[in-house]
Amino acid sequence: MLTLIVQVNGKLRDRILVDPGISDEDAKKLALASEAAQQSLEGRPIRKVIVVPERLVNIVV
Repeated sequence: MLTLIVQVNGKLRDRILVDPGISDEDAKKLALASEAAQQSLEGRPIRKVIVVPERLVNIVV
C-alpha cells in the first residue's frame, strides 16, 4: 500500500492509502471524493488537478 497525499492549493488536506500502480484517473477520483478535500473546496470551482503518480494529487481552486 502507498500513501497518496491530497492537497488543496498546495496545502495538505488528507492522506489516502492506495494500491501500487493506481492510475492517475483513479487517484484523481479518490482525491476528489475525499471528505477533507470536499470541506476545503466548499463549492468553489476546480481550476486544475495536478497528479504526481503514486505520490500526490493537488487540487487547484
